[in-house]
Amino acid sequence: MPTVSVKRDLLFHALGRTYTDEEFDELCFEFGLELDEITSEKDIISREQGNTKAEGASDVILYKIDVPANRYDLLCLEGLVRGLQVFKQKMEAPLYRRVSPASGEPQRLVITEETAAVRPHAVAAVLRNITFTLERYDSFIELQEKLHQNVCRKRTLIAIGTHDLDTISGPFTYTAKPPGDICFKPLNHAKEYTAQELMSLYKTDSHLRHYLHIIEDKPVYPVIYDSNGIVLSMPPIINGDHSKISLNTKNVFIECTGTDLTKAKIVLDMMVTMFCEYCEEPFTVEEAEVVYPDGRICQYPVLCPLTITLQSFLFESTEHIAQLLTKMCLRSEVTSDGEQIEVEIPPTRSDVIHACDIMEDAAMAYGFNNIPRTTPRTYTVANQLPLNKLSELLRQDLAAAGFTEALTFALCSQEDIADKLLKNISETRACHISNPKTAEFQVARTTLLSGLLKTVAANRKMPLPLRLFEISDVVLKDETKDVGASNNRRLCAVYYNKSPGFEVIHGLMDRVMQLLEVKPGQGNGYHIQAADDSTFFPGRCAEIFARGKSIGRLGVLHPDVINRFELTMPCSALDIDIEPFL
Repeated sequence: MPTVSVKRDLLFHALGRTYTDEEFDELCFEFGLELDEITSEKDIISREQGNTKAEGASDVILYKIDVPANRYDLLCLEGLVRGLQVFKQKMEAPLYRRVSPASGEPQRLVITEETAAVRPHAVAAVLRNITFTLERYDSFIELQEKLHQNVCRKRTLIAIGTHDLDTISGPFTYTAKPPGDICFKPLNHAKEYTAQELMSLYKTDSHLRHYLHIIEDKPVYPVIYDSNGIVLSMPPIINGDHSKISLNTKNVFIECTGTDLTKAKIVLDMMVTMFCEYCEEPFTVEEAEVVYPDGRICQYPVLCPLTITLQSFLFESTEHIAQLLTKMCLRSEVTSDGEQIEVEIPPTRSDVIHACDIMEDAAMAYGFNNIPRTTPRTYTVANQLPLNKLSELLRQDLAAAGFTEALTFALCSQEDIADKLLKNISETRACHISNPKTAEFQVARTTLLSGLLKTVAANRKMPLPLRLFEISDVVLKDETKDVGASNNRRLCAVYYNKSPGFEVIHGLMDRVMQLLEVKPGQGNGYHIQAADDSTFFPGRCAEIFARGKSIGRLGVLHPDVINRFELTMPCSALDIDIEPFL
């Protein structure tokens, strides 16, 4: 959950009253938030860097408030205060309006077709005659950063640019050019740099270096110019210094560029709705036109409230529910027949997409502590799933046999389940992650063996022998399932020592079969027979059959597998499916 830091005194001044810490904690709970910590800038620095570094830091009390990840409207002081004031019924939920400029000609942002290769979407709006104070300005900048880290996914989806409109002139052009052709003075610099030079300059910047990879390898970089050729920004990296906003800025031009148009609209709506209360005409936003490469012209921000109709069977009292929803900034009215509630979803509440979301807000406004405890109408007796019960019983006995349980990641790299085990990835029936965050988590594991071998590698300094086991699910492609994949509960064990210890693993398999009450022999019993498997040493691998079906393999691992997991000694392994024994 995102954490919002607000100055206590500033918050209480905006709320119009003072609370004790306990009272405010209770208010947050009622509103669905959590007061996480009461601290100060000095305390934070002292805790993280020591008392010496904290000298001279501010003693102003800060409230750190945990906010739900989908409530972007609560990421700044303005949205937080507005939500709490409406909740306490000290003000009505504002109506946000998009207005035309007094001159009649809206600011225009023209998108060229070159942007399709990098970040094709852009939206824009204007905050006219806004008044900044130091606190408002800091909150404005902080909201941008919070949105960048949250809904913008660290600028990979959306980048926000804010500019002093009085220092630039439209129409503006959003295009993409080779890095060598882009030259401007970046924010807080006195010298001009080309885009290539900026990439080198910011590689050592503690803040901006994290965003360079987004466009670094692209043949062209996105850039926004005004009608005089002045660079406003090079999203998603840096704004130009010429159009930077300050405390004296009166008119702000906001542009959001990225790869996801829906997210861009949400982010723009959030920026303008949070700070349009400081405009000369509160809660109004001046529209801007965006011209697409195909000639389409769209006006932004949208600011169009969504209406959802609730049916009466969802609740008992329509009037009461309508009042509760209004407290949560969701304007609600009961229809003339009294059977439905028309709920107006403001542009600040992009998290509301279904009637379920609305009823969650109604429950929050009612108060979870106020819901009476009742005896369920249906009586049921809980019972452990047979598969989990079998797994638990086996875990206890494997531990008693001298093996240590490991718990490894369900996601791994393609290399872990294929190359390192001397297999082809196309033969593994692996489910691939479409947008893996790191190379370590590219696929769902198809075997427990690679995870155990990585665990052994991480514990090579421990006394030998190492005996590890794991009983967990693997994920395999399965066209017979509605989701295209199925889980399979498996048991895997490894023995790592100066000698392979095949007899140890064989003995463990015999013990498992004894526990499962499967006797040695053909037919209804179990037996092993020689098999070829690239993961195992030739002539040292056996396939295990139980009740006439193949359930797994055991053997001595191939030396190449040992080396690829950075191990130096022999290792034997057992890998079986336990689901047939249910």
